[in-house]
Amino acid sequence: MRLLSTKLLAGTVAGTLLVAASASAQDRSDWPDNFTVGTASQGGTYFVYGSGWANLLADELGLSGGGEVTGGPNQNLALVHTGELALGLTTMGPAAEALAGESPLAPGIPMDNVCALFPMYETPFSITALSDSGITSIADIPDGASIGFGPAASTSDTYFPAILEELGVNFDRRNGGWNDLGGQLQDGLIDVIAFAAGIPIPAVSQLEVQTDINIVEFTEEEQAKVLEAFPVSPFMIPASTYQTLEEDARAVSMWNFTIAGCDLPEDFVYEITKLSMENNDKMLDVHRSAATSIPENIQYNTVLPFHPGATRWYEENGYEVPDALKL
Repeated sequence: MRLLSTKLLAGTVAGTLLVAASASAQDRSDWPDNFTVGTASQGGTYFVYGSGWANLLADELGLSGGGEVTGGPNQNLALVHTGELALGLTTMGPAAEALAGESPLAPGIPMDNVCALFPMYETPFSITALSDSGITSIADIPDGASIGFGPAASTSDTYFPAILEELGVNFDRRNGGWNDLGGQLQDGLIDVIAFAAGIPIPAVSQLEVQTDINIVEFTEEEQAKVLEAFPVSPFMIPASTYQTLEEDARAVSMWNFTIAGCDLPEDFVYEITKLSMENNDKMLDVHRSAATSIPENIQYNTVLPFHPGATRWYEENGYEVPDALKL
């Protein structure tokens, strides 16, 4: 009798597992077999955050996936819109321009197949120079200085030149990956790097280990002037971010969000959002800027519609998505 009961129990458990496995397989029938996350150049926070997030998703969801080096937000928006990438990272300024058909990569084409997933962090706009350059303020930047603005069409390259022009700086514009520009700064080939990246920026952390640098902050007047002219917010870079800083440094910033093709399956995006929003400890293992990758910060997206899968997770967990941002 006991043997029969054991066999019946074993059969019941096996049957339950089989049904669960079948349901799981059925639920994933329209999921992609693999995915790629558009990041930015190596040496920047996007590459570290995006690649780490892609690896987390791949491991937890049992899919093949990874990060890809790109030109940053503008290119990520374009590649997600066309379906060449499933997922990507962007700042909200370029996102607003892309949705309005004003992307520098595809002028006149509204990129309306791009949906928001979740908030990442704020991107501070900060300036780095070698200590022996004598540049300790924006006003110290010499006329005609060579300034590295990151990859072409990146957030930094899109906004920082205009910001510095607004502040009266006359410069020679250079582009390149953050690691490459860091090497050029150290070798004296350029005078300044104007970074727009989540902190700590890997290239800056590497630079201050190898040489003495200055992290140049905005004055109150410069910050106020930039806030009035551009879609940015006030920001303070905490002194704990870099060993070079002795006190918090005044800056401006722009929010970043993860994005997905709006036509991706709802269940797929729901699981991505659930995994990312319910495991902040694992996200922090990816990059410490993920401290602000929390659902409370969805309020900082006022531009892109949220993917229906993301909206479902937020509403199930008590977070309100404005009707204007629902598909």
